[in-house]
Amino acid sequence: MKIIKKVLDVTTTKDEQMIDITEMVRETLIGTSIKNGTLYLFVPHTTSAVTINENTDPNVKKDMLYSLKQSFPIEKEFLHFEGNSHAHIKSSVIGNDQTVFIEDNDLLLGRWQALYFCEFDGPRQRKLNLQFVGE
Repeated sequence: MKIIKKVLDVTTTKDEQMIDITEMVRETLIGTSIKNGTLYLFVPHTTSAVTINENTDPNVKKDMLYSLKQSFPIEKEFLHFEGNSHAHIKSSVIGNDQTVFIEDNDLLLGRWQALYFCEFDGPRQRKLNLQFVGE
């Protein structure tokens, strides 16, 4: 059993966005010796997240961001002094971790699935922690 840890840099360019990181993660996996196992992704930030969702229609990302903005708008009534409570809430709702199986040195994602880094308080320089476990 091998454990390989990697940290990826993710540059966000908007206040809120979803960035397809599938190929970046896939390239990192290919550079490891893990053929079969599990990938754990973890975002060490309180105003960003990581999710798995559709990779074909770009409107899915737009609809998700729109829905999150409608559900958790920027409110002047929030007490957090930085004024980004909406971003903290969105991060908690989407989540800061994902698990993906690895098979034959590739991510075992569904046909329409991709990995997305979600920014809710950008633009920023972010980190994404990866841990590959397997043989």
